[in-house]
Amino acid sequence: MITVMGCGTGSPPARIEDADLVVGAARHLAEAELPRHAECVTLGPLGPALDRIAAHLESTARRPAAEPEPGGGPEELRGGPGGKAPAGRTPRRPGRVVVLASGDPGFFGIVRVLADRFGPHRLDVRPAAPSLAVAFARAGLPWDDAAVVSAHGRDLRTAVNVCRAHPKTAVLTGPGAGPAELGAALAAAGVPRTLVVATALGSAGEHVVRLSPAEAATRPWPPVTGTGTGTGTGAVNVVLCLDERPGRALAPAPRTLAGPGPYPRTRRPGDGWALPEADFEHRAGMVTKYEVRALALARLAPRPGDLVWDVGAGSGSVAVECARFGAAAVAVERRAEDVARILANAGAHGVDVQAVHGTAPAALAGLPDPDAVFVGGGGADAAEVVAACARRARRAVVVTLAAVDRVPGVRAALAAAGFGVDGVLLQSSRLAPLPGEVTRLAAANPVFVLWGVRDAEAEPGDAGTERQRRTAAGHPPSAHRPEAEPRGTGPPDARPRDRIPPPASPRATPPPAPAATPRSPSERTT
Repeated sequence: MITVMGCGTGSPPARIEDADLVVGAARHLAEAELPRHAECVTLGPLGPALDRIAAHLESTARRPAAEPEPGGGPEELRGGPGGKAPAGRTPRRPGRVVVLASGDPGFFGIVRVLADRFGPHRLDVRPAAPSLAVAFARAGLPWDDAAVVSAHGRDLRTAVNVCRAHPKTAVLTGPGAGPAELGAALAAAGVPRTLVVATALGSAGEHVVRLSPAEAATRPWPPVTGTGTGTGTGAVNVVLCLDERPGRALAPAPRTLAGPGPYPRTRRPGDGWALPEADFEHRAGMVTKYEVRALALARLAPRPGDLVWDVGAGSGSVAVECARFGAAAVAVERRAEDVARILANAGAHGVDVQAVHGTAPAALAGLPDPDAVFVGGGGADAAEVVAACARRARRAVVVTLAAVDRVPGVRAALAAAGFGVDGVLLQSSRLAPLPGEVTRLAAANPVFVLWGVRDAEAEPGDAGTERQRRTAAGHPPSAHRPEAEPRGTGPPDARPRDRIPPPASPRATPPPAPAATPRSPSERTT
């Protein structure tokens, strides 16, 4: 059995009896009452500590079975009604392992790694108050509607994008991703936010301060070190990022589902996505039609943690809809009056959109790299703008064009940046009334919708993977390309459990492929 004990956040120091092995950060080990005979492992990288726990459990399993203690049934092992240990103490268990961690070790903590390595049935988890709950308590705010993101051992850009898009976000910080770095990124975005930085919660050195992102960027902060599993050695920072405008961080509506969702955010019951054009203030019909917007959103796939550019935004309808799905959104528009409309539309839908007044591609230079980009307008410089966006997009670029003459240049720009390219000519007709209570079909102008999707193996700026080069040359990717191994979610030092490959099964011989019909060069996929 491995007992995982939450420490700090106001909990009394751990009192441990008869554990043979105790694992924890130096500060947790120093504060705990430990048996004299216990071996102590100070956490640094997780890998060696997990290996030591595994070796200890294996050696314990080889020992002769010990006589059970009186009343030592399963309930006592779990601290249940039949053998509940006093508060702050742990019952006697020969050969026992204890792991000490901050707060609730099951929330962005070490429980995930231990359960994956040793199995949930071998864990006895005893959480303390989560640091997030204590931080929100200090701020006097409920947190059932908060977005929570960890920047410990992860890319800070995800936390920044969540803070930009949500009115109430809690960030678990880490080395290189602390209050200063978060504040600098938010100050550059110009999104109105207040930061509440909570340090060493529940200890004698607890400190809670409220300040602007710009102030946080220039202020010295205590260092944070550790593994990202609540087992670090430095002062733990929790940053609350709040939109304190009326009705934002403190929404009055009662909730059923915890978290910042559901998505998309709605103003009225029954609202979905690809909203009618009438829901956006626009200039003389200069708004992306909802049929086109529906397909564009499907290919952009906006989600929390993403950053989406809407270039040539017009009314900003695409940027607003991406923000309704929880993504951070930037709208770039050259007309000052349309920039004002974008901000008005974002406010009307209760989302934040950063509006940049300028002409692409020059106006893109100072922006953080996007996950996805929508390019509308389709002017004479469409290929140049798309090329600039494609060089920096991490996942996808979607382009709408009215002129067939500009399609080849845009396709070539996407392919040259390493994207697999596809598209459709979208033609639709809407129901329209006629006199006499009858209905006709009113055709809308046809629109080319092109999109490029970056292969998972490629990074922005790559010339493209083999799959993309084959697609650009008119050759489809191999149908038998093996799937990539899924990435683990645990820390890099944690070793995955040994996996036994499934037994090979006989594979049916595929039927012979039909002979390919020769294509002329003009018919090949770019």
